[in-house]
Amino acid sequence: MDYDQFVDLVAERANVSREQAETLTAATLKTLAERITGGEARDLAAQLPARLASPLMPAEEEAEGFSLDEFIRRTAERAGTDRHTANIGMAAVMTTLREAVDRREFAHVMSQLPLEFRELAPPPRIGRLDGN
Repeated sequence: MDYDQFVDLVAERANVSREQAETLTAATLKTLAERITGGEARDLAAQLPARLASPLMPAEEEAEGFSLDEFIRRTAERAGTDRHTANIGMAAVMTTLREAVDRREFAHVMSQLPLEFRELAPPPRIGRLDGN
């Protein structure tokens, strides 16, 4: 998935402008880089286009331990938006990220986050189309 496809999907999923989707994407990825280890952030960045990888470049090797609420606050502040829009944007970014990278890589990222973060990108539903 290239940069434009990624941002377009975020804009569509979050129901925001393309410009706001770019801002929310960068803010979410930068905050994610603070919350996971430096090595994991680099592994994730290696599977993304350069413009998406850039915000993932960690300043620190150690992951900061903060809650989903703090993740939302930091992302909202970075994106210059309210918490509600940040939360919707973060979910759109994480869902798109799940589709853009290798399944195992995304699982590694999620394994470094508390369970409350699963609400941002719930696993895809697997089941039969007939509902059984």
